[in-house]
Amino acid sequence: MAGLQIRNVGIIGGGAWGLTLANLLSDNGLNVLVWDRNLQRVKTLKEQHLDPERLPGIVLNKGIDFTNNLAELSGFDIHILAVKSEAVGEMTEKLKDLDIKILISAIKGFVGNGIKTITEHLKENLKGVEIFALGGPSIALEVCKKIPTSVVLAGENENIMEEIQKKFSNDYFRVYRNTDIIGVEFAGALKNIIAIAAGICDGLGLGENSKGALLTRGIYEMARFGIKFGARMETFFGLAGLGDVITTSFSKNSRNRYVGEMLGKGYTIEEILKGMVMGAEGVRTAFLVREEADKLGIEMPITEGVCRVIEGKNKPNEIIYKLMTRELKREFYV
Repeated sequence: MAGLQIRNVGIIGGGAWGLTLANLLSDNGLNVLVWDRNLQRVKTLKEQHLDPERLPGIVLNKGIDFTNNLAELSGFDIHILAVKSEAVGEMTEKLKDLDIKILISAIKGFVGNGIKTITEHLKENLKGVEIFALGGPSIALEVCKKIPTSVVLAGENENIMEEIQKKFSNDYFRVYRNTDIIGVEFAGALKNIIAIAAGICDGLGLGENSKGALLTRGIYEMARFGIKFGARMETFFGLAGLGDVITTSFSKNSRNRYVGEMLGKGYTIEEILKGMVMGAEGVRTAFLVREEADKLGIEMPITEGVCRVIEGKNKPNEIIYKLMTRELKREFYV
């Protein structure tokens, strides 16, 4: 796509991250139309440009437009998919009716009931569309507040990535490129599990020694799993892996960390999720990953521990004891 022009952007999904990207790209002078399935929500966004539940204190740019009619997004220069991972299958069928040239997945999770990345699914179902993935440490509220943030765009076409990189970047949002799209997507999905584990540490009142060790071992656990599917080790120690793990595991705005903290304090998963406006991808992801790891014989003690706490089979302090008294081994192993 030589001479690619990016002026009009269609964003599919009006959640916190979709709205944040809309605000960013509007800041950068692009025309942005956001689709959301909820008609009342679209009306409120059109009239007020506010979402106090998801983005408290943020007034969205007046130039952003909103619609409940997905067909209105057809023919835009680029599209961004920003829905929940469990809605990707349904949305993909609807996207087949649109004129889409370039599609960026802004989702961190897996599709369906197995370990299939978002871009893998999109490539299988949307023929002739250039597919990319956006990852890295990016708390939506912080981006809206224009707090300096760096992310990574992954894909196969370097020329298109360079153009997208230019259009997305500004003085508070910096985009890097990476051709390891598998690694970026696996890192984005797996880090949510580690964030839940980090939250459990917080809920138990453990110290920095504990959390530092957990995150380090967690990143390595993520990498050992990801490379089995073709990801590159280095990606897990970049923005999509290490960067996102640190941010998600410490941020008070992280939903996955919050879930873990409440688990650490003794609440059940049903009690926790009932009180949340937005869900936490890590809960679903943990069980998908555990099942696949069992099939492949990949040892993932942190993921197993998170699942057992969510299931109520072990109390958090029992899992800590199990992790600390495992068989001693070398720091790095396959």
